[in-house]
Amino acid sequence: MFQSLTGAVELGLMYALLALGVYITFRILDFPDLTVDGSFATGGAIAAVMISHGYEAWIATLAAFAGGLAAGACTGLLHTKGKINGLLSGILMMIALYSINIRIMGKPNVSLINADTLFSPIDSVTWKYILVLAIVVFAIKLLLDAFLHTDKGLALRATGDNNRMIRSFGGNTDNATILGISLSNGLVAISGALIAQDSGFADVTMGVGMIVIGLASVIIGEAILGTRGVFWTTFAVVIGSIVYRIVLALAYRAEWLKLKSTDLKLITALIVIVALVIPTIRRHYKQKSNARKRTAELAVSARGKGGI
Repeated sequence: MFQSLTGAVELGLMYALLALGVYITFRILDFPDLTVDGSFATGGAIAAVMISHGYEAWIATLAAFAGGLAAGACTGLLHTKGKINGLLSGILMMIALYSINIRIMGKPNVSLINADTLFSPIDSVTWKYILVLAIVVFAIKLLLDAFLHTDKGLALRATGDNNRMIRSFGGNTDNATILGISLSNGLVAISGALIAQDSGFADVTMGVGMIVIGLASVIIGEAILGTRGVFWTTFAVVIGSIVYRIVLALAYRAEWLKLKSTDLKLITALIVIVALVIPTIRRHYKQKSNARKRTAELAVSARGKGGI
């Protein structure tokens, strides 16, 4: 049980970068970017190929980040300059990346068994593994927080809030959109590179369903900690990614559920549904409670006036 939970925390930290990338597009830019399913595999493919060819793991991970940036930039250009619908732009790029990823690897998958990865020096010690991952993830989270407070970051957030207003002030919303989508997919690609190094292989299909996992992490995190500024929101996303993985681990450990590995997508969908419905139910009952309080206050006030 302990091993499954520590494994869930490790995976949650690695997928947290994916969740942060999804947060940028879906929450900050309000852009439905499906490029994620392709750029996640791109990051894994680039890292795996470079490591297997003798490059240092950290250089391969940075190259994966650059590949994700390029993929996101292409989606942004299709949407802003090509005037293609945002959802369709992401789908087109996701489809294109499938072939590109096979071109990068030269075959459907690349093995990293016995290769030196970022985790090789700490692979045998669980607490060091989690500590190093936590430091890396929170360092990237803090860098993202700092960026979102710069002029370009504020322009990015404003573009997502009200792009018409930004354009009326002379701001270039196209550049902000391209930057945001690029940064999002860059983080997703780093997550893919880490997962490939952790699992020991990269596969062309490893990105399937990643957008749902990222959304689940964002929604769960916001449901638990709420949204109180950039720092707490990004922190909530990281926590949401870890909680999501822990919930999956516990679900698989529950023998009475009789779950199989093929049930992963179903469980993910159910988790997202629950995370979306619970806040709605909570708001509904809160509104009803407030309405009852107002009614009671009006009744007391009316009786007081009648007594006078």
